[in-house]
Amino acid sequence: MKQRRALLLLPALLALWPLARWIKPAPLPPVPPLAAPTGALAVYHLGHSLVGPDMPHMLAQLAPAGHHWNSQLGSGTALKEHWEPDLQIRDFAITNASSAYRDAREAIGSGDYDAVILTEMVELRDAIRYFDGADYFHRWADLARSGAPETRVYLYETWHHLNDPDGWETRIAQDLGPLWLGKLTGADSRANPERPAYLIPAGQVMAAVTRAAGAGEIDGMTTREDLFARNDQGALDTIHINDLGAYVVALTHYAVLYQRNPLGLPHQLQRSDGSAAKSFGPAAAAQVQKIVWETVLAQPRVGFGITSGGEATE
Repeated sequence: MKQRRALLLLPALLALWPLARWIKPAPLPPVPPLAAPTGALAVYHLGHSLVGPDMPHMLAQLAPAGHHWNSQLGSGTALKEHWEPDLQIRDFAITNASSAYRDAREAIGSGDYDAVILTEMVELRDAIRYFDGADYFHRWADLARSGAPETRVYLYETWHHLNDPDGWETRIAQDLGPLWLGKLTGADSRANPERPAYLIPAGQVMAAVTRAAGAGEIDGMTTREDLFARNDQGALDTIHINDLGAYVVALTHYAVLYQRNPLGLPHQLQRSDGSAAKSFGPAAAAQVQKIVWETVLAQPRVGFGITSGGEATE
C-alpha cells in the first residue's frame, strides 16, 4: 500500500521539480560579531596561487609584531584536492617550497591558529558543481572548529579572469551573494550559526580600487591591469596579481582579521624572497587604504562588532 502511494505521488513531485529552481533558499543567518584581536594572530592559509607566497608575507609586515602564518598551496587547486590524499595538488613542490608550509590537515586540526582562511579554486561555478566545493569547504571549516573553540574561520573571496565573458566586475558583483556566500559557504553557515565562516571580501575591494583608478582617484593608477602581473615579454596575466595587487589583498586581510583601519600602514614592503616589492606612492597608498576600509565596512559578514553608538568598531 505504501509503495502504491509513493508511486502515485511521483508524477506530482516530478511536476513540481521545475519550480525548485525558482525557490530561493532561506537567508543566511547573520554572523555573530567578533571581538577585535588585542595582539598578533597565528594564521593559516589554505588555497592556491591567488594566495601565493607574497600576499601572506606582506600581511605579516602590516600586522602587529608576532604575527605568524603557515600555508598549503597549489596551482588552481580545489579544496577537494587538498582534502583527498589520492588527488594530485598541481605544482605542490614549487608552491610549498618555503618554510611557511605546514601540512593542511595536521595544521588546521591542531588548534594552533587564531584564524584559518579558506579559498576555493576559480572558475567558482566549476568548483561548486564538479569539485563539491560546498561539501569540502564544510569539511575544512569543521576541522578548524574541532581544533580549538577560539579558532575563527574565514572565506577569502577572490575574482575571475579579467577577460571573463560575463565581465570581470560583473562576476565580482554578482557572485558574492549567490556563489561565494550562498552555494560555497551557505550550508556550512547554516549548520554553524554560532561559529560561521566570516568574509574577507578581496574581490569586492579589488573591484572598488579599480573603479576608483578609472575615475582618476588613485595617483598613478588608471586601470585594473595595473594590479595584475605580466610575463617577461609584457603580456598580461589575466588572473594573477602583481605586487600592487598583493598589497591591496594583504590590506584587506589585515582590515578584516584585526578589525583595524589600515590607513597609515607602511606601503613599501618586501616580497617573500626578501626583495623589495613594487609599491604605490605615499598618496596612492593612502587612497587605496581608505578604499579598503570603506569596502570592508560595507560588508555585513566580516564579523565586526558594534559600539554603543551604533558604529562599527575600528
